[in-house]
Amino acid sequence: MITNKRFIIFIVFVVIVIGIGVFIKNNFKEDKSMDNKVISNGENKLYYLGHASIRIVTSEGKVIYIDPYMGDDYDLSADLVLVTHEHYDHNVVSKVKNKSNDFRIIRESDALVDGKYQTFDLGYVNVQAVEAGYNNFHDKSECVGYVITLSDNTSIYVAGDTTITPMMDELGSWNIDYAFLPCDGKYTMAVDVAVEASKKIGAKHNIPYHTANDGRDFDNDIADKFNVENKIIMKPGEEIVLNHG
Repeated sequence: MITNKRFIIFIVFVVIVIGIGVFIKNNFKEDKSMDNKVISNGENKLYYLGHASIRIVTSEGKVIYIDPYMGDDYDLSADLVLVTHEHYDHNVVSKVKNKSNDFRIIRESDALVDGKYQTFDLGYVNVQAVEAGYNNFHDKSECVGYVITLSDNTSIYVAGDTTITPMMDELGSWNIDYAFLPCDGKYTMAVDVAVEASKKIGAKHNIPYHTANDGRDFDNDIADKFNVENKIIMKPGEEIVLNHG
């Protein structure tokens, strides 16, 4: 009789443990989108992964990766990945292992269709593709840049691998808040050309990126030579809060 009671108690204990496990799994499973909302703190934040790789966490907690390649900080669950072109140092989408239910990826082939630059309105962000390329390593028909406008109208221009483009004069009227301009001097424009590009675009803040052409994530000497007004130097692993105006 005692043995039977012990067996029954054991079975009840197992059932309770299993029940608790199911409850935890269903109600407290890892929710990356909730984690992102905590991280955003109601602010738009931009984290520089290095080279041409950028992560944005919006005020809504949405996560956007741009040209994933450099760095290891890809744990946040992605809502959107933007790829400017298909060179190996811009398109390692496999690094983005965690994805939200409404995850989306936009490649240059989606953004440039029949010679027309596309616009994508995703609610929490508007993505406008723009010209890029115009050098020996990057054909303008296979490359794009992006102007990313967040829900509070903060705008970020990510130029991609490019030199000065005809559209940059038009961008000067777009009231861009942050411009990321490449300046490695080999695969993209040289730093003095990037300075001229910044004058055309007229962004409120100018940030040099894609500064190294030898596999490194950042070249501080090149960044220092990017002599423009309202310059922000971001080193890999650094984060800023994005503000409009």
